[in-house]
Amino acid sequence: MGSSSPLAGRRVLLGVTGGVAAYKACLLTRLLTGAGAEVQVVMTRAATRFVGPDTFAALSGRRVYTELWDDPGSVLHVRLAHEAEVAVVAPATANLLAKLATGIADDLLTSTLLEARCPLIVAPAMHTGMWEQPATRDNVSTLLERGVRVVGPQSGPLAHGDEGPGRLAEPEEILAAVEEAVARGRDLAGRRVVVTAGPTWEPIDPVRFVGNRSTGKMGFAVAREAWDRGAEVTLVVGPGTLEPPVGPRLVRVTTAEEMRAAVLAAAEEADAVVMAAAVADFRPEHVAPVKLKKEAGPPELRLVPTPDILSELGTAGAGRVLVGFAAETGDLEAAGRAKLEAKGLDLLVVNEVGRSGTGFGSDTNRAAILSAAGDDAPLRDWTKRELAAAICDRLASRLAR
Repeated sequence: MGSSSPLAGRRVLLGVTGGVAAYKACLLTRLLTGAGAEVQVVMTRAATRFVGPDTFAALSGRRVYTELWDDPGSVLHVRLAHEAEVAVVAPATANLLAKLATGIADDLLTSTLLEARCPLIVAPAMHTGMWEQPATRDNVSTLLERGVRVVGPQSGPLAHGDEGPGRLAEPEEILAAVEEAVARGRDLAGRRVVVTAGPTWEPIDPVRFVGNRSTGKMGFAVAREAWDRGAEVTLVVGPGTLEPPVGPRLVRVTTAEEMRAAVLAAAEEADAVVMAAAVADFRPEHVAPVKLKKEAGPPELRLVPTPDILSELGTAGAGRVLVGFAAETGDLEAAGRAKLEAKGLDLLVVNEVGRSGTGFGSDTNRAAILSAAGDDAPLRDWTKRELAAAICDRLASRLAR
């Protein structure tokens, strides 16, 4: 491997927790160092009952830390967190997953991981019953939504003579995930990306509006992913959304016209625009200056089209990568292909809506990625973070040409 690996010269934090599979972390340490990485091992107290720290010290060529107070005179967990360029926990017990999901930091490893801002990979290993517990599944879902990469577990022989899902992934598979995380970690560095998120509200009067159910989750996932991968991100956010991610430059708007103005201004210097917002298609032609009274009866509303921001960007021909989103209830590919071509887009994410558990406000999307270049992704269920990563993979590929 050596210098051909993206890990050559990179600082890897390897966390080892208390499970029978801890011995495989020795093999992973050897693979990581063989790839040229500088490996810093941090063990929980329980992990030392399975493999001694001296074994990892010999394999990594570095001192192994197990306690917050192992380096008097320094704030050890902060130093280790800031030094790490990527972190991996193998094996990751159910206890460790629960602590990461809830922000508990009661030992050196969890304190370090809570402080770290680098990519994180976890490789779970536990008995089948623990892996299949709803609490564990919820914790894993939370970590996935936050961008943590989960590798495995596999099905196979377990402790106590049992067999089933819960076996630690093979060290080679974990190594590949770490290499992938490092390789993609800064692939948008130096690029300017504009992302829109949330709905627009088109006023009827000072109180009422025409709007939709968008919460901003999808756009926020794209903005967070692009930011984590080194991009300079401008996030144009509609009203009534969840809390946006920290990092991107935030521009708040309410109406489609305000979103148009903000996007066109930010797009002038942008390399890519991702229109994940659910912009209202229509607005009331006239806005009442005062609240419409119930006693006056239902108002007659004449709706007129809002500006088509993506089409305007597509016809500008400024060389930006343009990504659109579409919500459809049937014949997704045909409808999506027509929009991809009509609006002059590079990518279109077409979402199937109307199904329970996906789309607006949920943690998942049933979607396909249609591409003018042919690198489609077929219709399937994604977490929003997985979909955001797939979009940014394609952005990075196009911007590298």
